Amino acid sequence: MRIASVTHAIFAATMVTLGVLGFVNSDLVPMWGSVSKTWALRPVLLYICSAVLLLAGAGLLAERTRAFASRLLFGWLLAWLLLMRVPQMAMAFGVNTWWAAAQVSVMTAAAWTLYVWFAGDRDASQLPFLTGDRGLRIARALLGLGLIPFGIAHFMYMNATAPLIPAWIPFHTFFGHATGATFVAAGLATITGIQGRLAAWLSAAQIGGFTLIVWAPVIAKGGANLNQWREFITSVTLTVGAAMVADGYRARR
Repeated sequence: MRIASVTHAIFAATMVTLGVLGFVNSDLVPMWGSVSKTWALRPVLLYICSAVLLLAGAGLLAERTRAFASRLLFGWLLAWLLLMRVPQMAMAFGVNTWWAAAQVSVMTAAAWTLYVWFAGDRDASQLPFLTGDRGLRIARALLGLGLIPFGIAHFMYMNATAPLIPAWIPFHTFFGHATGATFVAAGLATITGIQGRLAAWLSAAQIGGFTLIVWAPVIAKGGANLNQWREFITSVTLTVGAAMVADGYRARR
């Protein structure tokens, strides 16, 4: 086992956890929620998705397999984004479809960052567009494209956002608008490259803070429903994904 960074280890562990959750209860893993429950092959596809997350996450922790694991995870998430999420968003543009696409966009960006880190000589020579600096810039842009809808949703659904803020924090509407604005600003920064590293870390901190302040107490209290568990898992996953992209601004491994 060889860990490139703490963020790398946490991201890999998160993928393993999501894979296990997928086998236990696929409804808890938000990335696969778009698969119609009426489709006969849905269970098979969800098991494949869970297996990919589990195996890729475990593979990321071993030096011999991390290049293959990062390639597998990146390719799978990118395919899911382009073949499932983007077409759904185009056919039925609305908060549910573009929010789902934004989530997968963030995770694809994180997996792409690791792929650039761990790509071997063969990948670097055959796929320089994906494994070079240009690939990193596109990965960061994917993070930005995911963050902007998060911010827009704060403005569009303030009636749902503000009540989530705990009572001990004043000015709920103000903080709802402020966090929405910072998501949009962070998205633009990572897309343009202007203070992109700072923006990526701050976005990860903001999502992580929301996880600790809003969803962690709900889960710790006990009796959380399926939707609350999904929100908690989504928030944790997005925190780790944004942090992985931010960590990717350091020198490549």
